[in-house]
Amino acid sequence: MKKAKVFQQFYYGWVIVFIAGLGVFFSGPGQTYSNSQFIDQYIRDFGWSRSQVSGLYSAATLVAGLIMVFVGRFIDRFGQRTMMVTVGSLFGFACFFNSIVSSLWMLAIGFFLVRLLGQGSMSLIPNTLVVQWFVKKRGIAFSIMTLGSFASAMSFPLINTWLIGEWGWQFAWRFWGILLLVLFVPIAFFGVRNKPEFMGLEPDGFSKKKNNRPKLIMGSKIITSDEDWTLREAMRTKTFWAILICVGIPAMINTGITFHIISILGTNELSPEIAAMVLSLMAVVGIPMSLISGYLTEKVKTNYLLLGIFIIEFVLLLMLLVTNNLLVAIIFGTLWGVANGFERIALNVIWPNYFGRKYIGSINGFGVTMGVLGSAFGPLPFGVGFDIFHSYTPILLIALIFPLIGIVCSLIAKKPDKTQLPQIG
Repeated sequence: MKKAKVFQQFYYGWVIVFIAGLGVFFSGPGQTYSNSQFIDQYIRDFGWSRSQVSGLYSAATLVAGLIMVFVGRFIDRFGQRTMMVTVGSLFGFACFFNSIVSSLWMLAIGFFLVRLLGQGSMSLIPNTLVVQWFVKKRGIAFSIMTLGSFASAMSFPLINTWLIGEWGWQFAWRFWGILLLVLFVPIAFFGVRNKPEFMGLEPDGFSKKKNNRPKLIMGSKIITSDEDWTLREAMRTKTFWAILICVGIPAMINTGITFHIISILGTNELSPEIAAMVLSLMAVVGIPMSLISGYLTEKVKTNYLLLGIFIIEFVLLLMLLVTNNLLVAIIFGTLWGVANGFERIALNVIWPNYFGRKYIGSINGFGVTMGVLGSAFGPLPFGVGFDIFHSYTPILLIALIFPLIGIVCSLIAKKPDKTQLPQIG
């Protein structure tokens, strides 16, 4: 009897969080930290130049980012369960396609598919799914889901290196394709429910009564519903555009630094091993920071968290100028992990907190698009700057402008009020 009572009080939203975290984890084959393990293999096996492969990767990312707007609309129309199963299946087949690339045009298609389905869609769908199930506990739910992202960033490079070394890069791609189709897709099909209302529940753990008044379970406090904005309404606010800029800047800066971290630290006479340590340290520190930031989103205004992120990013760019020994590298990696932990939660939570749940796919689709576009443009300025100046110092100093822009935009990005929207017509 007690077991049955406990089961009834268990909120299914936490199962949704687990599946969403699994989805974010399996976005890995489309992320840069995974694809980077294959680049040298392509260059060695096919004789392509590094600039050819890098150029195709950036172009594919750019096109995929532009299409993400439509993916967000499909989520609103068809629901997260249908989209997660469909995208997961297509992503699995995309991995198999990447295992047979033999020409530059096939590589371009392969890059495009994994960036669209993996980096973009498999990040967007879990984010919009968790939003439907949590309001008051949204920050904590996102923190737990984000553990899948950090686990992916830590494990994919290691697993890929081992798979490629033992069985070749073709097998590595097929390995992830099989796991997506055999493990993730069935879990998504049987486990995902689009909204708590479909199960007679409400966000955070309410159970609907016949009189439609929510009953409190699991110690949750009664909360008011989200104010739902359409995409058109959101786009009429300065807050919407300020948040988009706040999304794009970290994506651009972080991807640029990550892509060139070995070279940047190498100019300061630090080894590739130390650069790898910095990346790992960033991911490890990011895990507890994401949990802390999830708690803080319930206590602190989200745009103030964004303000803190850009202040840290400003400091990080300055630190790269003087990161010339192991101790400073450790401090840099730790601080970078703090910024990433806060960033992953704040930039996910702010959209539903400001614009509601109903049209979150369309609205957050713009956010993911901006993030993907930022990651596409990030590496280029650092590479060109180094080619021109033979040093990263000028481009790092120029890049300081972007955190300053982010600070201004974070102050502008206050929660909008529908009653203050300008009237049309």
